[in-house]
Amino acid sequence: MKNCLAAIIIVLTYCSTRSQAQEIDTLPINTKGLEIKLKRSPLPSRQGPLNFEPVKLKPYVVNAKVNYWKTRTNVGINVNQAQFSNNWKGGGVNSIAVGGLLNWKAEYNKNSYSYVSELILQYGKIKNKDQVQKKTNDRIFWDHKASFQLSKNWFFFGSLNFESQFDNGFSYKTVNGAEEATLISKFMGPGYLTESIGFEYKPVKYFSTRIGTGTARQTFVLDKDLFNDPDPNKPPKATVYGVEYGKKVKNELAFQVVSAFDKDIFVNTNLKARYQMFIPYEDFEWSRIDHRLDVALTAKINRFMNTSLTGVVLFDKDTGTDKIQASQTLALGFAFTFPR
Repeated sequence: MKNCLAAIIIVLTYCSTRSQAQEIDTLPINTKGLEIKLKRSPLPSRQGPLNFEPVKLKPYVVNAKVNYWKTRTNVGINVNQAQFSNNWKGGGVNSIAVGGLLNWKAEYNKNSYSYVSELILQYGKIKNKDQVQKKTNDRIFWDHKASFQLSKNWFFFGSLNFESQFDNGFSYKTVNGAEEATLISKFMGPGYLTESIGFEYKPVKYFSTRIGTGTARQTFVLDKDLFNDPDPNKPPKATVYGVEYGKKVKNELAFQVVSAFDKDIFVNTNLKARYQMFIPYEDFEWSRIDHRLDVALTAKINRFMNTSLTGVVLFDKDTGTDKIQASQTLALGFAFTFPR
């Protein structure tokens, strides 16, 4: 028992000594009156104010010119081909089709003035076995427009455009098992030259509408052979594309509306559309209003290949029919854009 009490006393004494030692170690030391020298800081100290003096620098002249022109060229080539062996029982005919497209556009923008020139050239042909060659596409379209900005979305414009075709156009019919072709159109037969002034509404870059309050159009049929009837016993046609027999030009004054849309609606997919309405002042009737809608949907497959779906809807009684005309083309081919 005595040994246990002695052990407890020794433990308590040791703990008390440790506690006093810790308290002593943590007590603050009064340095008043002590000469303690601190080491000098190696960092330099600023003495006195700093004086700044201006330095003359020679101006650097940048030898650069601003280019207000922006051009873009698209070239496309489409080839379709079908071949069958002589003993092929599934039916079909050997054929080859080739088509080409050139779309060139130049824009000039400076301050409130702008100028746009666009050229569209299209041509295509198809050849089926035991048949004559036929056109699948043929168009020349050149549009020029100069405009002056009046407000944020409105412009005053003047435009000039030309439209015709490259090659002769024929209608075909089969007589005694053979195809017969009749000439119905050719270069400048018809050809259209349109001048227009008015106002343009352009709320965004990819959409615009021209309102041509003063529009004049000349329709050309320069070859008199187009007036000949397929039946040689019949007299010549009285009018062709609105041009009277014995004349080569028809002049018209009209009110014109042209709307254009050009935008990438999806990734690598572009939709381009152009609608034109032509209302002659002389013969102001709903049945005499001309309408034309061109639509092109182009999807890029890779750097050099694309697929395109194009269509045209036309209503023009001067073409010889009072019904709506339509054409559609689906193509897969090569496409090149400059500059890249």
